[in-house]
Amino acid sequence: MKPLFAAIQFLTIAPVPASWAGGTERLVRSIPYFPIVGLLIGGFLVAFDWALRIALPGPLISATLVVLAMEAVSGALHLDGLADSADGLLSARTRDRALEIMRDSRAGPMGVAAVTGILLAKVAALAELPCDARWRILVLMPLAGRAALVLKLALLPYARPEGGLATLFKTSTRPWHAVWALSVLTAGGALVLGWAGIAGAAAAFAATALFARYCLRRIGGLTGDTLGAACELAELAAALGVLAYIAAGA
Repeated sequence: MKPLFAAIQFLTIAPVPASWAGGTERLVRSIPYFPIVGLLIGGFLVAFDWALRIALPGPLISATLVVLAMEAVSGALHLDGLADSADGLLSARTRDRALEIMRDSRAGPMGVAAVTGILLAKVAALAELPCDARWRILVLMPLAGRAALVLKLALLPYARPEGGLATLFKTSTRPWHAVWALSVLTAGGALVLGWAGIAGAAAAFAATALFARYCLRRIGGLTGDTLGAACELAELAAALGVLAYIAAGA
């Protein structure tokens, strides 16, 4: 169980005791548990959304607060990666300069725009969903995001020759981890939403694969920041995939 607790400690702000999570050895073995952490986050969001809809009228305010909780539960770690990735990848600079920009913790205009856009799009997607589907997509979105982390680790080399935080996970990722993550994502989508969930899972996978291809061409691989961006994009893509399926069948 220690690798699971290590994954929870790394991916969330949950106060996991150090004795439960173990050290670096447990952390590098926690990769297969990333999608499971996504399911746990989804369970928390479902309960939070249920409480909000009892206390507050209207879908928009509750959708906004749920999206904020979705980001807060990870300490906004992935939003930070999205902002840094947008500043570097969309800067029209050379590869090396783009990587330097991504190391800068300050958010530039592209980073601010990316964060604002993703938050608004998530809120709008949740507010558009019918009530009986909303709790289900709240399970699928964080699952898709954490599965995207594993998929991208398996698909790409590390971009920086000097290494970084993500190197710890990259060197421990195996091809079967990607198969496992995709299987959990697809099964989870099917269980909570049927064909609509499979469509959401497919959209999340497509977004992850396309972003991975872009990162490979732009900077030669992945960084910790692009992992965070992949998580955010996959969460949104899952919601949009479900919405598109529902709209097509309406």
